[in-house]
Amino acid sequence: MRPWWLALPLSLLLPVAAAAQDAVRSDGALSDRDFYRLVACAATPGAACRKPLLKWEKPEVTVGIVTRTPPYLGGKMKRAEASVVRAAQRLTATGAGLRVVVTDRAPDIAIHLLDTLRGDVIAGSGTPLDGLTLANAITRLSVRGNRIEAAHVGFSRDMTIRQYESVMLEEILQALGLVTDIENPHYQTRSILSQNADNSLKRLGAQDEMALRTHYPRN
Repeated sequence: MRPWWLALPLSLLLPVAAAAQDAVRSDGALSDRDFYRLVACAATPGAACRKPLLKWEKPEVTVGIVTRTPPYLGGKMKRAEASVVRAAQRLTATGAGLRVVVTDRAPDIAIHLLDTLRGDVIAGSGTPLDGLTLANAITRLSVRGNRIEAAHVGFSRDMTIRQYESVMLEEILQALGLVTDIENPHYQTRSILSQNADNSLKRLGAQDEMALRTHYPRN
């Protein structure tokens, strides 16, 4: 896999994928503080951050599907669109100091439903995702300093329709700055960010919600 960061003039582009290199291992139930630091800055319990803390610096972030390819026509498209709406609702309902709003007009978090197979390199999409290797999905952030300025999320064409809701929620949560998966059997059924989950979870876990509220506290 590519390095998790690539330095560019004036900005930093961060490819964030659900891959082993982007998961931090731990054991058993973590304290809220340790859980938050793990998913937000890749810190193992009791250790220093290994990634910067990245945030949107505004109270509302928009999300929407901007790329639709033929493999998604019909029922798949309807399910994907519904998954974006549900994810936005669930993230906003956490009580964090950040609202997630669905729009089809130049969204901050752009969703790309790609005609690319899992494991292939994205090419010809005309998006900042070109050149990255696609898992079920991949998220790339454009940041200036610690401020997220844009996000692009790509989905593979062979992801099963039953996975849409879970993967959409996870990827949008990561696009909000909680960029690291947790590799820990305790969280397999307790966190949408679990590296070991089978994409059957469709809701945020209690500590997922806590982490988002911690990342975006209400004023």
